Amino acid sequence: MLYECWLDEKMSYVTRNLRGFVSRVKPLETINMESNHLVTEENSTPVSDQFVLAQPLVSVIVPAYNAEMYIAQTLHSVLSQTYKNIEVIVVDDGSRDGTAQIVEAIMRRDNRVTLLHQSNSGVAAARNLAIEKSRGEYIAPIDADDIWFPQKIEKQVRCMLHEGPSTGIVYAWSVHIDEGGLLMSGFNASDMEGDVFVASVMNNFIGNASAPLIRRVCFDQVGGYGVRFFKQNAQGCEDSDLYIRIAASYKYRVIKEFLVGYRKRIGSMSFDYRSMEKSYSILMEDIRQRYPDISSFVYRWSRSRHYLYFSNQSQLRAHYGASILYLCKAVRMDIVILLYSEFYQRLRANILQLVKQAAIFTVRVVHCPSAWTEKKNGSDYGELALSDIMLNNSRPRAGLSKLYRIRLQRIQRLFGRRKLSGEREFHRSV
Repeated sequence: MLYECWLDEKMSYVTRNLRGFVSRVKPLETINMESNHLVTEENSTPVSDQFVLAQPLVSVIVPAYNAEMYIAQTLHSVLSQTYKNIEVIVVDDGSRDGTAQIVEAIMRRDNRVTLLHQSNSGVAAARNLAIEKSRGEYIAPIDADDIWFPQKIEKQVRCMLHEGPSTGIVYAWSVHIDEGGLLMSGFNASDMEGDVFVASVMNNFIGNASAPLIRRVCFDQVGGYGVRFFKQNAQGCEDSDLYIRIAASYKYRVIKEFLVGYRKRIGSMSFDYRSMEKSYSILMEDIRQRYPDISSFVYRWSRSRHYLYFSNQSQLRAHYGASILYLCKAVRMDIVILLYSEFYQRLRANILQLVKQAAIFTVRVVHCPSAWTEKKNGSDYGELALSDIMLNNSRPRAGLSKLYRIRLQRIQRLFGRRKLSGEREFHRSV
């Protein structure tokens, strides 16, 4: 009873916040309730009967570990999808908080939700268990702290039905949100599609685990999420590993709309840059062994891109020495980075922070050890609307972002239709 009362409060709060998130976006499509047809604002013509009649079941899988703070909001965004033929499978991965009780309370209100339990075995094992128990033709993963725009599944299913069985993944663009659900300045908005195997080796352009809709037969052919990362204490690249294996056999398509809210918080897996680096190294070593004919410059570019990412993550955690070290590693992999002012700006910022930390430490220890207090700085971004993100995405890329975007396009042109010798051997290697 206590959890249900708390959940009522939480759900009303979530509803207000989700409406606020949605209100920042001008929907491209609306539902005409009188005619029960889907109508677009651009042409106001009903959707084809194929989509109305063919409503394949979509299995939404949600791995959850100590997720009581966000799980209600995540499930609310899933259950509010305009595409209603879904089942939602939540796997409690040995949580020690109230995650299970919150999900159970939601289950009593919506019979599309199922809760499974397992001892703490990692996000890959949790997703694999959910896939094993699911019945849907398509699999839609979402992390327990992310949110979806209401038409995300609908748009992806429509694309899948239009493209046919050669397409294995349809992904959508993502905006970054903070712990309070407010929009941040970051986003994932790649236009890579088609045969993207080598491009996916260079960079996880999808951006996160909550963006794709995956055809179920892909898992039958290439296997599930790789549990070996958890066993080696190197979680972080389970998504990239799966995307690469699927890209070896299937095409990708992209919905060029921001339909996912990807939550960035300090305690999340993506902020554990040491584990991410170890996970990435394991993945790249595995791929190099299986695909020796991939050009070495692809791996160098990939490593430089990821070292810059690790540098950013360590800087956000105020680990400025580690951030500088990753910048040096990035230069070793790709000396072209030295031509970009962004590199020197980040290097200078880290050095200044190290000097500041040393000065503060000296003041605390030598002069007034009991008088010094540190105030947390606010966010480095103001209140944003989704239109700001869309405007930012429409601007020409500059600096290192432009460099890696151009490289991805070049790789796509060079290797987009080229079959590699190790493809068949790579399947089902998890």
